[in-house]
Amino acid sequence: MHDLTIILQGLVATSIFFVWVVRYDNIIQEFKQYGLPDWLRDCVGILKLTFSLLLLLGIQRASLAVLGSLGIAGLMGCAFAMHLRVKNPVFRMLPSLTLLVLSLIIAVINYRLLNA
Repeated sequence: MHDLTIILQGLVATSIFFVWVVRYDNIIQEFKQYGLPDWLRDCVGILKLTFSLLLLLGIQRASLAVLGSLGIAGLMGCAFAMHLRVKNPVFRMLPSLTLLVLSLIIAVINYRLLNA
């Protein structure tokens, strides 16, 4: 189980880093499309990158992985709700829903490892 969570933590952290650093121009366009302010976009970016870092640090400390994964799950839940609100097609919702589910799996596995 520990090997699975390491892979999932790396996958989720890398995905978020890629979207929020490499493809940041797309993030700017999405937040404008949704009518959200720049300060919120910046705050969400800081939180997502911080939670991603916690996922990576959580490879050694399961408690950090639980915190990081729950933070990402919360943000992905909000992202999914926003996609529903603006009536995006399903394929645009899948990344946030997938990362939400993966983050919850990471949280459960690491919580169990903490209490084993």
